[in-house]
Amino acid sequence: MVTYDEFARLDVRAARVTSAEPIPGKTRIMRGVVDIGGESRSVIIGGAEHHSPEDMVGRAVVVVANLEPKEVAGVVSEAMLLAADVDGVPFWLSPGDAPPGSRVS
Repeated sequence: MVTYDEFARLDVRAARVTSAEPIPGKTRIMRGVVDIGGESRSVIIGGAEHHSPEDMVGRAVVVVANLEPKEVAGVVSEAMLLAADVDGVPFWLSPGDAPPGSRVS
């Protein structure tokens, strides 16, 4: 079980994907950039075998913004997109019309 205090430490925010591109040699992930309210963050986006970079650009998503950066396939990921997983296919959580940077609680 996670305590409320542990959960409250997460910085979950509305974001918008501003760019996405394939990573050479990788078929399941792509590199993206998200706007989290006046700040851009580099991210790894999973599900590249199901979603093209063009499908991702402009998409409103929900991210965890305060994860420790992690390098994956030579790309530093500075946030994590949240998705529901249905048989291995990600369905990105969306904040609707909330502006990038809005906190999710």
